[in-house]
Amino acid sequence: MWQPNRLEQERLEKLHGLEALGIEAYPARAARTHSAQQAIVDYTAAEFATPEGADIPAVLVTVCGRIRRANVKGKVSFLHIEDETGRIQLFLRVNDMDEAIYSLVKTKLVDVDDFVQATGTLMRTQAGEISVRVSDFKLLAKSLSPLPVIKQQKLDDGTIVEYGEFSDVEARYRQRYADLAVNREVREVFQKRARVLRALRQFFDEEGFLEVETPVLQPVYGGAAARPFVTHHNQLHQDLYLRISFELYLKRLLVGGLDAVYEIGRDFRNEGVSFKHNTEFTMLEFYKAYIDYTGVMELTERMCAHTCLAVTGSTQVEYLGQTLDFSKPWARYTVREAIRREAEIDYMEYPDAVSLEKAINELGETVPPGQTWGKLVEHLLGKFVEPKLIQPTFIIDYPRDISPFAKRVEYDDVHVERFEFYMAGMEMGNAFTELNDPRDQEQRFLDMARLYRTGDDDETPLDEDYLRAMRYGMPPNGGFGMGIDRLVMLLTNQRTIRDVLLYPHLREEK
Repeated sequence: MWQPNRLEQERLEKLHGLEALGIEAYPARAARTHSAQQAIVDYTAAEFATPEGADIPAVLVTVCGRIRRANVKGKVSFLHIEDETGRIQLFLRVNDMDEAIYSLVKTKLVDVDDFVQATGTLMRTQAGEISVRVSDFKLLAKSLSPLPVIKQQKLDDGTIVEYGEFSDVEARYRQRYADLAVNREVREVFQKRARVLRALRQFFDEEGFLEVETPVLQPVYGGAAARPFVTHHNQLHQDLYLRISFELYLKRLLVGGLDAVYEIGRDFRNEGVSFKHNTEFTMLEFYKAYIDYTGVMELTERMCAHTCLAVTGSTQVEYLGQTLDFSKPWARYTVREAIRREAEIDYMEYPDAVSLEKAINELGETVPPGQTWGKLVEHLLGKFVEPKLIQPTFIIDYPRDISPFAKRVEYDDVHVERFEFYMAGMEMGNAFTELNDPRDQEQRFLDMARLYRTGDDDETPLDEDYLRAMRYGMPPNGGFGMGIDRLVMLLTNQRTIRDVLLYPHLREEK
């Protein structure tokens, strides 16, 4: 039950005062003709088109927005209102409008944070600010809780620090609606996120890919190494899984004769959270017939350059003090080359998990017991190589036992044609020359079942229907998956994934 504080109680009393005057505090209709930006653009155009010395034609507008600042001076008041496009000033004068309506502002029954509608002609004040000379004014929604105040202070070293009522980061995540309302910079992040999605769709549409949708609830999860969320279908008496990947459903479509498909949607992985992990995240996957992982690398380079240019206006972007260059070509190293260079160990000299674990321990590293040989290689990559991959880089040719859906590297029974690409010390995406031999795929499922226990995060359940689809014939193809949230982090210069998710998952509020 809501228990209003002192300020909220004051606003409730103002609401009661409005209702006593017969003022509807939450009307069902608004009649906006211009956004704040449109109004300013139209008046600027009218000024430009008016000959010197002539009167500027009247530009009548109705604007709507939230009051962000109020300066009430008896018979004249100035309000700044804000909508998604920006701010515009309202010039209210008792002589220009109904005195009873003006009194709502004068007596401060209308507050900062309220939503209002104002009709009038545009003008410039003596200070040169384009404003609406208000002739009609209407309350659209009364704010009962004042928005948090964020104040900024510049330190001697130039650092900007925030303090005040809304400086707690977790509170801002929990009340994203208030965070958006008071922080234009936060709104801009999510506007830019939308442009990232639009640019990706434009790229794949122009490349001839078909956008598709695949099931979120799946009877058998697969396509990635992750623990799923489990739910239950009551009518069918069937356990289902929230998908961890789109992969196996998208590749079924290649069997069906669709040569190039992509999907942008949500995946769910029941795992820990960090600055680059959230349990629910946005994924891009694509699959294209008749190309291998080298063709996918070429597409990846062009896709990232296109998106960066479309969103930022450049193929270079500043991220946490470093300049990332998305233009081609990107560096390429095999897993073996990269680890040998950074960790000074050749894992191929240690043919089993026992010997490789011992070699890793001699480097001063400890690893969880019982790791497979491939997982130990992955540990070396994550510990010694990944943090140093700042510029866009492909790491290629991964161990077979951690890559169940990729074709073998020619003349190599240990590695498969798989790459991951990295930027700013983060893994950004994963791709394969996809396995299309149903016999080999079935054996991979069985091998993975032997390597990993049931319930293990890396378990890969055998999907009989997927194998049945493959037996009809799947064309050779290359596939790709990328977490879009991390790309948005880079293109918006945000340190954590929570800053690019409107509603990040948080612990239960105490």
